Amino acid sequence: MTTLVVDRIGLLVTNDPALGDGPLGILRDAALVMEGGQVIAVGRSGAAGDEHVDAGGRCVLPGFVDSHTHLVFAGDRSDEFAARMAGQPYHAGGIRVTTEATRAASTDELTALARARRAEGFLAGITHVEIKSGYGLDVETERRCCEVACSFTDDVTFLGAHVIPVEYRDRPDAYVDLVCTDMLAACRPFARWIDVFCEDGAFDADQSRAVLSTGREAGLGLRAHGNQLRAGHGVRLAVEMGAPSVDHCTYLADADVDALAGGDTVATFLPAADFSTRQPYPNARRVIDAGAPVAIATNCNPGSSYTTSMSFCMALAVRDLHMTIEEALLAATLGGANALRRKDIGRLSPGARADAVLLDAPSYTHLVYRPGVPLIAATWSAGSRVPGRSGDERWPVNG
Repeated sequence: MTTLVVDRIGLLVTNDPALGDGPLGILRDAALVMEGGQVIAVGRSGAAGDEHVDAGGRCVLPGFVDSHTHLVFAGDRSDEFAARMAGQPYHAGGIRVTTEATRAASTDELTALARARRAEGFLAGITHVEIKSGYGLDVETERRCCEVACSFTDDVTFLGAHVIPVEYRDRPDAYVDLVCTDMLAACRPFARWIDVFCEDGAFDADQSRAVLSTGREAGLGLRAHGNQLRAGHGVRLAVEMGAPSVDHCTYLADADVDALAGGDTVATFLPAADFSTRQPYPNARRVIDAGAPVAIATNCNPGSSYTTSMSFCMALAVRDLHMTIEEALLAATLGGANALRRKDIGRLSPGARADAVLLDAPSYTHLVYRPGVPLIAATWSAGSRVPGRSGDERWPVNG
């Protein structure tokens, strides 16, 4: 078994305070040792191994954990984005445009499209993703989307309860019944999670509770979209039902913050969606100061957040959600792992999966300090080097 050492790391973020300084567990002049897909050691530079990568004093950090994405879809909604930038308001109904294109696409086409987006995420340092369905809204297309998502992650989320499809516009409860019966049965073999868009114009509190309760009875973990477009029931419903994550959290009343602080549901912020829809940015500072756990995710989707750049989301979180850079980095790595109830990712400590990112910079601060600049020099997923742009080999392996 080959032992790979990333050596001469100027600043190594482990996310394990027991291994280094502060909440990020920082080590300087460090080495990261990987073998068999896992981290087996961290320590001072000069560690022995079969192969070496010379980091040249650069920064290494855990791979980003993107705990909220919608990578499986077809079609384009750039016209809708342009209209919003020209002043039209955002509304959730645009999902139906993507539904038509996704239903019409073959499984091979959906797989190829998702593969390209996943590759783009790797280039941006995202080593683990959650992927939702939700653009089929019929039994067969939702099943196909979940099956495609399984090609790229073991964190697949069944989101049949995304919006009410056109054919059920006047029969929303009948659609909820379909989601909870035939659609759930078809998607359950591929999914780890079930999600619901609890929002005016999508699913109300009672419908959302029914979807989540039925999913839990089927053995799925719970997730929820909550409080994106206005104050509502989503956040408190998610906490009440013990969901590991409630996502968006744009409009938070004091009671929502109190509920988050009193439970262990992760508030997952999606700042690129607020950027794209011109919604107000949530005040993550309130949530963090209240003691609630938080995460950041890209929400990559065609309508409201078509990005695979976690560093962009971090920059927004620092500037507009009032996070510190360290809080944003934790939220984009360990926070995402917590939102997915994963102990094997989001950190670089012995026993963790060897998901690591080498920056072309001396510090993680540059991810926010130099927004829009591609600073990911190399990415390892489970100890394997992910190919860079056009075979970029700025950081060769030396045996």
